[in-house]
Amino acid sequence: MRRGKTILRVENVTKRFTGVTALKSVNLSLYENEILAIMGENGAGKSTLMKILSGLYPSSEMEGTIILNGKEVTFQTPHDAEQQGIAMIYQELNLELDLTVAENICLGMLPRKRFGLIDWKETDRIAKEALDKLHVDIDLSLTVRNLSPSLQQLVSIARALVRNPSILILDEPTSVLTTSETEKLMEIIRGLKDQGISCIYISHKIDEVFKLCDRLVILRDGYYISEHLQKEGYDSAQIIHDMIGRSLDVMYPTLTHVVGDEVFRVENLTVPHPFAPGKNIIDNVSFSLNKGEILGLTGLVGSGRSETLNAIFGIIPRSGGTIYLNGKEIDIKAPKDAKRHGIGLLTEDRKRNGIIACLNITHNMTLTILQLLHRGLFIDRKEEQKRASSYFKKLQIKAPSMRTLVANLSGGNQQKVILSKWLMTDLKILFLDEPTRGIDVGTKAEIYRIIGDLADSGVSIVMISSELPEILAMCDRFIVLGKGVVQAEMTREEASEVSILRASSSL
Repeated sequence: MRRGKTILRVENVTKRFTGVTALKSVNLSLYENEILAIMGENGAGKSTLMKILSGLYPSSEMEGTIILNGKEVTFQTPHDAEQQGIAMIYQELNLELDLTVAENICLGMLPRKRFGLIDWKETDRIAKEALDKLHVDIDLSLTVRNLSPSLQQLVSIARALVRNPSILILDEPTSVLTTSETEKLMEIIRGLKDQGISCIYISHKIDEVFKLCDRLVILRDGYYISEHLQKEGYDSAQIIHDMIGRSLDVMYPTLTHVVGDEVFRVENLTVPHPFAPGKNIIDNVSFSLNKGEILGLTGLVGSGRSETLNAIFGIIPRSGGTIYLNGKEIDIKAPKDAKRHGIGLLTEDRKRNGIIACLNITHNMTLTILQLLHRGLFIDRKEEQKRASSYFKKLQIKAPSMRTLVANLSGGNQQKVILSKWLMTDLKILFLDEPTRGIDVGTKAEIYRIIGDLADSGVSIVMISSELPEILAMCDRFIVLGKGVVQAEMTREEASEVSILRASSSL
């Protein structure tokens, strides 16, 4: 790739928060008609830098210079950045779920007629024009809530295109997409590049970056570390070394745990559809789980994997089914019942229902054992700190202190806090729903090690992952769901990416 002219440059950018410096004199350039990847571990400073460039963090609160098309610029708000041609698609999509597709795309700049009335015809025209640039056809009158995650992602991109950006920043845009949806999105991004839009692409998925991006820049601990070019061939070993500061000889641990007898069984689990009377999203699903076993619950997005675990855990209602623990039937109507029986759940969306963002690390960790810390009317803070400190060190959580708000942690460290919360209990069975989503390669290896250690200690695990290489490497046995029913059960020897995909698709 021949480098075009420099359209964006940051010089000596430093950003400080209370107790931590997130960026340290970072220098970075973006060239015309380029897709640039920014990679690094959780907490490396990637999202902080992007929030500066998108105006979410005001220029007045950082040190350094931003140069756009040869001129120094400052952004105090996202609107300032948009006015200068920079748009950002955040990892947590910023859509109004109960507005239509057209309303979301034109939000903030709805066209007006006389007397300030909204011109709905023009709104539809603008929205359709933006979607046409992406070569997708979506009913403009649909509410966004009814769209799949991949279509919601495209609506977000269309909304950015309405602002006529010259630079588009995408933060983990494929974290909730299937493989086929990811391929389609990458084609769309290549098309935007052909239309003259330069892209900054943040992702932990190395294979994606290798396919899509012309250049790759690595940040670590707030510092600029290195640059790699696609035309020279990406060296995955060197890139991982640059990201985590060490060689990663083995991604997945060698599993040495011994699988024992059956400890948990679900029979004929049925979950009604919340919006379609008479229809089930889970229909007569049965499976067993042995002591110290890691069971993979696989299937395509929408197959009912998360709903199965949530129904067993008591988060969503079930209309039928029986649950057995150590041969005895147990009744789970709410999460507190599951917890009482030694069952824990690491949820798919950690920010929505895994952490309490306004509490610090200690208080998040001890949520599951507060009843053990009571001393009369009060909580024994000294004992709470002692117990939390043990797991803070054991799981190597990176934070200035245990008083740090969980909201200020990287995704990988938030996940470790949630794991600590369950490890403090008398844990017998652990449900893991996408445990490494949005987590860097170094922290993934740490999470895999923790999962292996738990199985070694006799904890039984049910694991959901959309990354087939991950689940094939980590699990002893597999249950394949499709359309809300069990399509197949496979041993480790029988399972492969092809066999699981074939069963998932009912082929």
